[in-house]
This record gives sequence, C-alpha cells and structure tokens, in this order.
Amino acid sequence: MTDRYTEEEVIAAIALLSRSRLTSFVETQVVVPLHTDKGPMYRDIDLARLELLCELSEHFDLNEDALEIVISLVDQLHGVRCRLRAMARAIEAEPPEVRTRIAEALSRIGSPD
Repeated sequence: MTDRYTEEEVIAAIALLSRSRLTSFVETQVVVPLHTDKGPMYRDIDLARLELLCELSEHFDLNEDALEIVISLVDQLHGVRCRLRAMARAIEAEPPEVRTRIAEALSRIGSPD
C-alpha cells in the first residue's frame, strides 16, 4: 500500500472533496502537498486533514478564514499533545523518587478548572 497519493486519488478517496476545493485548500496552505517530479503528492495525514476540512466546511458551513483558524488550533493542540507525551516519557524514565516528587507537586498545584 502506498503512502503517497496523486490529486486524482485524493479526490476519489474523499467524497466531499472537489478539484476546486482541493485547489483552494492548497492555495491557502491549510494543506501542503509534497512537490515531486510526478507533481503534487499527498500523504495519509494530508488525506485526514482534507477530510476534516471538507466536513467542517460542509457540515458547519465554515468559510476559508474560519477553516484556517480552526485548522491552526487543531495543529496547536496536536503540538501540545506531542510535547506532553514527550514530557510523560521523560518523567517515566526518572527514578521513582523523582516521579513521586513530581506527582506531589502536581497534586499541590491541583487540576485546572
């Protein structure tokens, strides 16, 4: 199975995606295909992103400006989740006494409202 898709394959795979909508998403850079000697190629993550964009556009009637804001927030949230996972792995690698001190410090701070 491939992990790179042509424009035609992407349009065929996503029911709500038209060529003009794909062009619009690429022009506004909410999706950035890989540029290859075979033309633009899309990855699995691009397909997931395009499907989300189409659903937001279609079902919630979001215009391009709103889509850019929403996808930016999704990207930020994804980045924070990646950093939190990295922090959790770093804490897990620490000796038990360090993990205990971190847990105690977190419980003193409390959970956000």
